[in-house]
Amino acid sequence: MVQFAALPWRVDPDKGVQVLVITSRDTGRWVIPKGNPMPRLKGHETAAREAHEEAGIDGHVSAVPIGHYEYEKRRRSGPDATAFVTVYPMLVTRQHHAWPERHQRTLRWLEPRKAAMAVDEPGLRELILALGENPQKFADGAAVDMGGHRVARGSGMVNFIRAIMPKEDRFFDMFQRHAEILVEGADAMAAMFAGEQGIPESCRRIEEHENAADDVTRDVLVAVRRSFITPFDRSAITALASSMDDALDEMWQTAKAITLYEVTSFEPEMLEMSRHAAEAARLVREAVPLLRKVGRNAARLHEITEKIVHLEGKADGLHEKGLKALYQAHVTDRPMAFFVGREIYSHVERVLDRLEDVADEIQGIVIDHA
Repeated sequence: MVQFAALPWRVDPDKGVQVLVITSRDTGRWVIPKGNPMPRLKGHETAAREAHEEAGIDGHVSAVPIGHYEYEKRRRSGPDATAFVTVYPMLVTRQHHAWPERHQRTLRWLEPRKAAMAVDEPGLRELILALGENPQKFADGAAVDMGGHRVARGSGMVNFIRAIMPKEDRFFDMFQRHAEILVEGADAMAAMFAGEQGIPESCRRIEEHENAADDVTRDVLVAVRRSFITPFDRSAITALASSMDDALDEMWQTAKAITLYEVTSFEPEMLEMSRHAAEAARLVREAVPLLRKVGRNAARLHEITEKIVHLEGKADGLHEKGLKALYQAHVTDRPMAFFVGREIYSHVERVLDRLEDVADEIQGIVIDHA
């Protein structure tokens, strides 16, 4: 029987060339995506289709095969058959989070020698080792278009790697912009509680910052989907962006509650909590650039996140103290004032909680990547 297979590979910025192997559905052996011929599809097109369905990957599949190998195909009914597999190298540009057979297989990116050791077929092992020894040969089989960079036959390996690498700096640039907006929003909220600006103007500014944060978060999510290589795990990137966005959302919810209840004066504890939020936001802004070199800056990042957690703890104490004072002052003659004040306290406390979430996400990146 005849089959067509994709040999998926990529270039990791830290680990170099890697090969993707997957488990077979019947035996759990390590294999590569492959399948039988498909009507109206050429061999390399069939390989690309199988790669997407079995491993959830897309990329450039060379129309020129890297070679062939044979294996014994086990059949549920009837005798086993010898399968003759034509293998096409596939430079992976995208890996999906969901795909048709995601619950039926396990995926693993390995450096070529380890991938070769994992498979059973001697012929496939030789093809994997050949790709690992000279990946440029299989990248230059055709022009490769990745992210606006076109790599043609004969390009040097260094230029090739530079071309296929996404601009990781854009993630850090977006983090930095997000942190700047976070500080601006926290400053606007603190100014509102301090009476430095009219409440309508303060609310307008906070809303602008919240909308700007939504734009940055959207850009981060799009960049994560479109980039194959990211500076951190995709989940860490999206969680960090989302936590900063959530903090700004809570600032906007605070402003909306103040507008809704027509609050014009604030308790001293509320003002102090808002100042703690502004200080925590500045610590986030200090931490974000340090993520470019996590290992080198791990100690300082740990100090920063501890300070943010400490500020959140102080805000909790102010919340309890303020609520008690509010209750004692208004519970008998103005109970509505107590309920409104409690609502405002809760919103400000949640701002600090979300900033602590930001610190937790930063600390998680430090733990995973330092």
